[in-house]
Amino acid sequence: MIDLSTTFMGLKLAHPLVPSASPLSRSLDGCKKLEDAGAPAIVLPSLFEEQIEQESHSLNHFMSYGAESFNEATTYFPEMVTYNTGPDHYLDLIQAAKKATHIPIIASLNGVTDGTWVDYALRIQQAGADALELNVYYIPADPKVTSEQVERRYIDTLFHVKRTVSIPVSVKMSPYFSAVGNMAKRLSDSGANALVLFNRFYQPDFDLENYEVVPHLVLSSADELRLPLRWIAILYKRVAADLALTTGVHSHFDAIKGIMAGASVTMMASELLRNGPRRINEILHDLRGWMEEREYVSVRQMRGSMSQAHVRNPAMFERANYMKALDSWRPDPIGTAMSR
Repeated sequence: MIDLSTTFMGLKLAHPLVPSASPLSRSLDGCKKLEDAGAPAIVLPSLFEEQIEQESHSLNHFMSYGAESFNEATTYFPEMVTYNTGPDHYLDLIQAAKKATHIPIIASLNGVTDGTWVDYALRIQQAGADALELNVYYIPADPKVTSEQVERRYIDTLFHVKRTVSIPVSVKMSPYFSAVGNMAKRLSDSGANALVLFNRFYQPDFDLENYEVVPHLVLSSADELRLPLRWIAILYKRVAADLALTTGVHSHFDAIKGIMAGASVTMMASELLRNGPRRINEILHDLRGWMEEREYVSVRQMRGSMSQAHVRNPAMFERANYMKALDSWRPDPIGTAMSR
Protein backbone atom coordinates (compact mmCIF):
# COMPACT_ATOMS: atom_id res chain seq x y z
CA MET A 1 0.00 0.00 0.00
CA ILE A 2 1.44 3.35 -1.10
CA ASP A 3 1.37 6.13 1.49
CA LEU A 4 0.45 9.33 -0.35
CA SER A 5 0.07 11.40 2.82
CA THR A 6 2.07 14.53 3.50
CA THR A 7 2.38 17.19 6.18
CA PHE A 8 2.16 20.88 5.37
CA MET A 9 2.49 23.56 8.07
CA GLY A 10 1.71 20.88 10.62
CA LEU A 11 -1.51 19.93 8.82
CA LYS A 12 -1.81 16.25 7.96
CA LEU A 13 -3.03 15.88 4.38
CA ALA A 14 -4.14 12.75 2.52
CA HIS A 15 -1.95 13.62 -0.47
CA PRO A 16 0.05 16.58 -1.87
CA LEU A 17 -2.32 17.83 -4.65
CA VAL A 18 -3.82 20.98 -3.14
CA PRO A 19 -6.14 23.35 -5.04
CA SER A 20 -4.70 26.85 -4.71
CA ALA A 21 -6.75 30.03 -4.47
CA SER A 22 -9.11 30.39 -7.42
CA PRO A 23 -12.77 31.12 -8.24
CA LEU A 24 -13.46 27.42 -7.65
CA SER A 25 -13.28 27.94 -3.88
CA ARG A 26 -15.12 31.25 -3.85
CA SER A 27 -18.36 29.66 -2.62
CA LEU A 28 -19.40 26.94 -0.20
CA ASP A 29 -20.69 24.85 -3.09
CA GLY A 30 -17.32 25.18 -4.82
CA CYS A 31 -15.46 24.08 -1.68
CA LYS A 32 -17.69 21.02 -1.34
CA LYS A 33 -17.11 20.09 -4.99
CA LEU A 34 -13.35 20.33 -4.50
CA GLU A 35 -13.51 18.06 -1.46
CA ASP A 36 -15.73 15.59 -3.34
CA ALA A 37 -13.16 15.61 -6.17
CA GLY A 38 -10.44 14.55 -3.75
CA ALA A 39 -8.87 17.81 -2.52
CA PRO A 40 -6.89 17.18 0.71
CA ALA A 41 -7.12 20.89 1.66
CA ILE A 42 -8.41 24.08 0.09
CA VAL A 43 -6.87 27.53 -0.23
CA LEU A 44 -9.62 30.14 -0.35
CA PRO A 45 -9.41 33.14 -2.70
CA SER A 46 -7.70 36.15 -1.16
CA LEU A 47 -9.41 38.72 0.98
CA PHE A 48 -7.94 41.93 -0.39
CA GLU A 49 -6.70 44.88 1.59
CA GLU A 50 -8.86 47.13 -0.59
CA GLN A 51 -12.01 45.23 0.44
CA ILE A 52 -11.25 45.63 4.12
CA GLU A 53 -10.26 49.28 3.86
CA GLN A 54 -13.28 50.17 1.71
CA GLU A 55 -15.77 48.73 4.16
CA SER A 56 -13.89 50.29 7.05
CA HIS A 57 -14.02 53.74 5.44
CA SER A 58 -17.68 53.27 4.54
CA LEU A 59 -18.65 52.35 8.08
CA ASN A 60 -16.59 55.21 9.46
CA HIS A 61 -18.46 57.62 7.17
CA PHE A 62 -21.91 56.53 8.31
CA MET A 63 -20.88 56.44 11.95
CA SER A 64 -19.52 59.98 11.87
CA TYR A 65 -22.05 61.53 9.47
CA GLY A 66 -24.12 64.08 11.40
CA ALA A 67 -22.38 63.18 14.64
CA GLU A 68 -22.48 66.75 15.90
CA SER A 69 -26.23 67.08 15.49
CA PHE A 70 -26.84 66.25 19.14
CA ASN A 71 -24.68 66.07 22.23
CA GLU A 72 -24.70 62.34 22.84
CA ALA A 73 -23.94 61.38 19.23
CA THR A 74 -20.18 61.46 19.56
CA THR A 75 -20.20 58.81 22.27
CA TYR A 76 -23.07 56.69 20.98
CA PHE A 77 -20.90 54.40 18.83
CA PRO A 78 -17.81 52.45 19.97
CA GLU A 79 -14.36 53.72 19.14
CA MET A 80 -13.27 52.79 15.62
CA VAL A 81 -10.06 51.21 16.91
CA THR A 82 -12.11 48.60 18.78
CA TYR A 83 -14.82 48.13 16.18
CA ASN A 84 -14.11 45.19 13.86
CA THR A 85 -15.14 45.96 10.31
CA GLY A 86 -14.64 44.17 7.04
CA PRO A 87 -16.23 41.87 4.46
CA ASP A 88 -18.06 39.51 6.76
CA HIS A 89 -19.04 37.24 3.89
CA TYR A 90 -15.44 36.01 3.80
CA LEU A 91 -15.61 35.02 7.45
CA ASP A 92 -18.99 33.40 6.79
CA LEU A 93 -17.43 31.34 4.00
CA ILE A 94 -14.67 30.12 6.32
CA GLN A 95 -17.19 29.14 9.00
CA ALA A 96 -19.49 27.43 6.52
CA ALA A 97 -16.65 25.57 4.80
CA LYS A 98 -15.34 24.30 8.13
CA LYS A 99 -18.78 22.96 9.03
CA ALA A 100 -19.52 21.42 5.64
CA THR A 101 -16.14 19.82 4.85
CA HIS A 102 -13.66 17.57 6.63
CA ILE A 103 -10.43 18.98 5.23
CA PRO A 104 -8.22 21.91 6.28
CA ILE A 105 -9.32 25.35 5.09
CA ILE A 106 -6.48 27.76 4.35
CA ALA A 107 -7.52 31.41 4.16
CA SER A 108 -5.60 34.05 2.20
CA LEU A 109 -4.88 37.72 2.85
CA ASN A 110 -3.68 39.94 0.00
CA GLY A 111 -2.31 43.39 0.71
CA VAL A 112 0.46 45.92 0.21
CA THR A 113 0.57 48.57 2.92
CA ASP A 114 1.13 48.42 6.66
CA GLY A 115 -2.57 49.17 7.18
CA THR A 116 -5.20 47.56 9.32
CA TRP A 117 -5.74 44.71 6.84
CA VAL A 118 -3.18 42.59 8.70
CA ASP A 119 -5.29 42.88 11.86
CA TYR A 120 -7.98 40.95 10.02
CA ALA A 121 -5.84 37.84 10.39
CA LEU A 122 -7.17 37.37 13.92
CA ARG A 123 -10.78 37.42 12.72
CA ILE A 124 -9.88 34.85 10.09
CA GLN A 125 -8.45 32.61 12.80
CA GLN A 126 -11.51 33.13 14.98
CA ALA A 127 -13.73 32.15 12.04
CA GLY A 128 -12.06 28.74 12.06
CA ALA A 129 -9.37 28.80 9.38
CA ASP A 130 -6.75 26.10 9.86
CA ALA A 131 -3.97 28.23 8.37
CA LEU A 132 -3.38 31.54 6.62
CA GLU A 133 -1.53 32.37 3.40
CA LEU A 134 -0.05 35.87 3.17
CA ASN A 135 0.00 37.17 -0.38
CA VAL A 136 1.94 40.45 -0.32
CA TYR A 137 1.24 41.55 -3.89
CA TYR A 138 3.62 44.48 -4.13
CA ILE A 139 5.11 46.03 -7.25
CA PRO A 140 7.81 48.56 -6.22
CA ALA A 141 7.22 50.96 -9.11
CA ASP A 142 8.79 53.96 -7.35
CA PRO A 143 12.49 54.14 -8.40
CA LYS A 144 13.33 55.63 -5.00
CA VAL A 145 12.21 52.48 -3.16
CA THR A 146 15.19 50.27 -2.35
CA SER A 147 15.34 46.48 -2.31
CA GLU A 148 15.80 46.55 1.47
CA GLN A 149 12.59 48.57 1.85
CA VAL A 150 10.72 46.04 -0.28
CA GLU A 151 12.05 43.10 1.71
CA ARG A 152 11.33 44.84 5.00
CA ARG A 153 7.68 45.23 3.99
CA TYR A 154 7.35 41.44 3.71
CA ILE A 155 9.18 40.78 6.97
CA ASP A 156 7.20 43.38 8.92
CA THR A 157 3.87 42.11 7.59
CA LEU A 158 4.76 38.54 8.54
CA PHE A 159 5.93 39.65 11.99
CA HIS A 160 2.70 41.55 12.62
CA VAL A 161 0.51 38.62 11.58
CA LYS A 162 2.53 36.00 13.49
CA ARG A 163 2.27 38.14 16.59
CA THR A 164 -1.51 38.24 16.17
CA VAL A 165 -2.46 34.63 15.36
CA SER A 166 -1.55 31.16 16.55
CA ILE A 167 -2.51 29.26 13.38
CA PRO A 168 0.30 28.45 10.90
CA VAL A 169 1.14 31.13 8.35
CA SER A 170 2.63 30.73 4.88
CA VAL A 171 4.05 33.47 2.66
CA LYS A 172 3.48 33.46 -1.09
CA MET A 173 6.79 34.72 -2.42
CA SER A 174 7.70 36.73 -5.48
CA PRO A 175 10.41 35.37 -7.81
CA TYR A 176 11.76 38.89 -8.35
CA PHE A 177 13.81 39.43 -5.21
CA SER A 178 17.44 40.18 -5.98
CA ALA A 179 18.46 37.36 -3.61
CA VAL A 180 15.62 34.83 -3.53
CA GLY A 181 17.49 32.39 -1.31
CA ASN A 182 18.33 34.97 1.32
CA MET A 183 14.78 36.31 1.34
CA ALA A 184 13.39 32.81 1.76
CA LYS A 185 15.70 32.25 4.73
CA ARG A 186 14.75 35.58 6.32
CA LEU A 187 11.04 34.78 6.01
CA SER A 188 11.58 31.31 7.42
CA ASP A 189 13.68 32.68 10.29
CA SER A 190 10.97 35.30 10.95
CA GLY A 191 8.38 32.60 11.59
CA ALA A 192 6.88 31.61 8.24
CA ASN A 193 5.65 28.04 8.57
CA ALA A 194 5.75 27.61 4.81
CA LEU A 195 6.86 29.37 1.65
CA VAL A 196 4.70 29.18 -1.48
CA LEU A 197 6.78 29.53 -4.65
CA PHE A 198 5.88 31.58 -6.62
CA ASN A 199 3.34 34.37 -6.88
CA ARG A 200 2.22 35.14 -10.46
CA PHE A 201 2.10 38.86 -11.20
CA TYR A 202 -0.63 39.37 -13.76
CA GLN A 203 0.54 41.89 -16.33
CA PRO A 204 -1.82 44.42 -17.93
CA ASP A 205 -2.10 44.85 -21.69
CA PHE A 206 -2.80 47.78 -24.02
CA ASP A 207 -6.13 48.15 -25.80
CA LEU A 208 -5.03 49.92 -28.99
CA GLU A 209 -8.61 50.62 -30.11
CA ASN A 210 -9.62 52.53 -26.97
CA TYR A 211 -6.12 53.56 -25.83
CA GLU A 212 -6.60 51.99 -22.43
CA VAL A 213 -4.59 49.79 -20.11
CA VAL A 214 -6.65 46.65 -19.54
CA PRO A 215 -6.30 43.54 -17.35
CA HIS A 216 -5.20 40.40 -19.15
CA LEU A 217 -5.44 37.08 -17.32
CA VAL A 218 -3.49 34.17 -18.80
CA LEU A 219 -3.69 30.75 -17.17
CA SER A 220 -0.42 29.02 -16.43
CA SER A 221 1.28 26.40 -18.58
CA ALA A 222 3.50 23.49 -17.58
CA ASP A 223 6.54 25.41 -18.87
CA GLU A 224 6.19 27.78 -15.90
CA LEU A 225 6.95 24.91 -13.54
CA ARG A 226 10.69 25.18 -13.97
CA LEU A 227 11.21 28.44 -12.07
CA PRO A 228 9.63 27.31 -8.76
CA LEU A 229 11.02 23.80 -9.34
CA ARG A 230 14.57 25.13 -9.45
CA TRP A 231 14.24 27.26 -6.32
CA ILE A 232 12.51 24.59 -4.27
CA ALA A 233 15.31 22.19 -5.22
CA ILE A 234 17.84 24.79 -4.05
CA LEU A 235 16.03 25.71 -0.82
CA TYR A 236 15.12 22.19 0.31
CA LYS A 237 16.71 21.50 3.72
CA ARG A 238 18.26 24.98 3.69
CA VAL A 239 15.24 26.66 5.25
CA ALA A 240 13.11 25.41 8.14
CA ALA A 241 9.80 26.36 6.48
CA ASP A 242 7.83 23.85 4.43
CA LEU A 243 7.87 24.45 0.69
CA ALA A 244 4.87 24.54 -1.62
CA LEU A 245 5.17 24.61 -5.39
CA THR A 246 2.54 26.56 -7.27
CA THR A 247 2.31 27.62 -10.94
CA GLY A 248 2.70 25.11 -13.75
CA VAL A 249 1.26 21.98 -12.11
CA HIS A 250 -0.96 20.35 -14.76
CA SER A 251 -0.19 16.62 -14.57
CA HIS A 252 1.14 13.91 -12.28
CA PHE A 253 4.56 14.41 -13.86
CA ASP A 254 4.55 18.05 -12.70
CA ALA A 255 3.49 17.03 -9.20
CA ILE A 256 6.20 14.34 -9.04
CA LYS A 257 8.86 16.82 -10.10
CA GLY A 258 7.73 19.24 -7.39
CA ILE A 259 7.83 16.55 -4.72
CA MET A 260 11.24 15.31 -5.83
CA ALA A 261 12.53 18.88 -5.72
CA GLY A 262 11.45 19.06 -2.08
CA ALA A 263 7.89 20.41 -2.02
CA SER A 264 5.56 19.22 0.74
CA VAL A 265 2.59 20.03 -1.50
CA THR A 266 2.06 20.98 -5.13
CA MET A 267 -0.72 23.49 -5.72
CA MET A 268 -2.79 23.91 -8.85
CA ALA A 269 -5.47 26.26 -10.14
CA SER A 270 -5.23 26.70 -13.92
CA GLU A 271 -5.57 22.97 -14.63
CA LEU A 272 -8.69 22.80 -12.47
CA LEU A 273 -10.17 25.92 -14.05
CA ARG A 274 -9.64 24.46 -17.52
CA ASN A 275 -10.81 20.90 -16.87
CA GLY A 276 -12.74 20.96 -13.61
CA PRO A 277 -12.10 19.64 -10.08
CA ARG A 278 -12.28 16.03 -11.33
CA ARG A 279 -8.66 16.46 -12.45
CA ILE A 280 -7.53 16.09 -8.83
CA ASN A 281 -8.51 12.44 -8.67
CA GLU A 282 -7.30 11.80 -12.21
CA ILE A 283 -3.84 13.19 -11.44
CA LEU A 284 -3.81 11.36 -8.11
CA HIS A 285 -4.60 8.09 -9.90
CA ASP A 286 -1.73 8.66 -12.34
CA LEU A 287 0.60 9.62 -9.49
CA ARG A 288 -0.17 6.41 -7.63
CA GLY A 289 0.33 4.34 -10.78
CA TRP A 290 3.70 5.97 -11.48
CA MET A 291 4.86 5.30 -7.94
CA GLU A 292 3.72 1.67 -8.01
CA GLU A 293 5.52 1.06 -11.29
CA ARG A 294 8.76 2.36 -9.81
CA GLU A 295 8.24 0.73 -6.41
CA TYR A 296 8.02 3.88 -4.33
CA VAL A 297 6.22 3.24 -1.05
CA SER A 298 5.51 6.82 0.03
CA VAL A 299 5.57 10.46 -0.95
CA ARG A 300 8.02 10.97 1.88
CA GLN A 301 10.47 8.63 0.16
CA MET A 302 10.39 10.73 -3.00
CA ARG A 303 10.56 14.16 -1.39
CA GLY A 304 13.80 15.99 -2.05
CA SER A 305 15.41 13.13 -3.98
CA MET A 306 16.14 15.48 -6.88
CA SER A 307 16.98 18.52 -4.75
CA GLN A 308 20.32 20.26 -4.95
CA ALA A 309 21.39 18.40 -1.84
CA HIS A 310 20.93 14.98 -3.44
CA VAL A 311 21.84 15.20 -7.12
CA ARG A 312 25.31 14.27 -8.38
CA ASN A 313 25.81 17.65 -10.04
CA PRO A 314 24.37 20.44 -7.84
CA ALA A 315 25.77 23.09 -10.20
CA MET A 316 23.11 22.08 -12.73
CA PHE A 317 20.71 24.18 -10.68
CA GLU A 318 22.96 27.20 -11.02
CA ARG A 319 25.35 28.64 -13.61
CA ALA A 320 26.25 25.43 -15.42
CA ASN A 321 22.58 24.79 -16.16
CA TYR A 322 22.44 28.08 -18.04
CA MET A 323 25.30 27.16 -20.33
CA LYS A 324 24.10 23.62 -20.92
CA ALA A 325 20.60 24.85 -21.72
CA LEU A 326 21.93 27.23 -24.37
CA ASP A 327 24.13 24.53 -25.84
CA SER A 328 21.26 22.03 -25.97
CA TRP A 329 19.24 23.93 -28.58
CA ARG A 330 19.19 22.48 -32.06
CA PRO A 331 17.14 23.66 -35.07
CA ASP A 332 14.27 21.41 -36.15
CA PRO A 333 14.86 19.25 -39.21
CA ILE A 334 13.39 20.85 -42.33
CA GLY A 335 10.75 18.17 -42.69
CA THR A 336 9.60 18.54 -39.09
CA ALA A 337 9.40 22.31 -39.39
CA MET A 338 7.37 22.11 -42.62
CA SER A 339 4.91 19.63 -41.16
CA ARG A 340 3.84 21.98 -38.38
